[in-house]
Amino acid sequence: MIKENIENILKDLPPGVKIVAAAKERSVDEIREAISSGIKIIGENYINEARSKFEVIGKEVKWHFIGHLQKNKAKYAATIFNVVETLDSLELAEVLDRECWKINKIMPVFLEINSASEPQKQGILIEEAEGFLDKILRFKHLKPSGLMTMGPFSDNPEELRPFFKKTKNLFDKIKLNYGNILEWKYLSMGMSFSYQIAIEEGANIVRIGAAVFGPRKQKI
Repeated sequence: MIKENIENILKDLPPGVKIVAAAKERSVDEIREAISSGIKIIGENYINEARSKFEVIGKEVKWHFIGHLQKNKAKYAATIFNVVETLDSLELAEVLDRECWKINKIMPVFLEINSASEPQKQGILIEEAEGFLDKILRFKHLKPSGLMTMGPFSDNPEELRPFFKKTKNLFDKIKLNYGNILEWKYLSMGMSFSYQIAIEEGANIVRIGAAVFGPRKQKI
């Protein structure tokens, strides 16, 4: 089923769009099947879960952190992940930069954008993004490379389109203003139910869980 799901996604995926297989609560066997079916990037939301999987799978695949990163887990993120997609505060940037310095690593990071300005959600407001970027440019071991957004919760993926569009506009504005000093490449938007809309609005990374792995097993 995982192989068939991935084949169906890949055949309709435009050139240049990368899939991050969102593997929260998925087993090592499920992840291995996804990798053997063409997945090259695994996304994890929780550090402890990622650590246990990384111990088994290791560098067979790239790892993206796509959840809320707590400062006290930054040292593990620095070791395991190839990209942190959810940089959302100066305090986290300081800690992550220090942990990457300790292991002589340059970490690509995406700014997490709160595109719907929801007070209960993590992320940087669109109007504050360039000011935030200016502050993190001083960190020598972080490499700002793009934006990530969730958008508001909705059962209708079409309702997310304006928030994806706003984030793409911000992405383009930053590319125009900072393109001479940054390798500004990646726009991570869209999940299983909304990734097609996100791609239409300019995403080149999509974070897909259920559409790759199938529905999660219900917890008893």
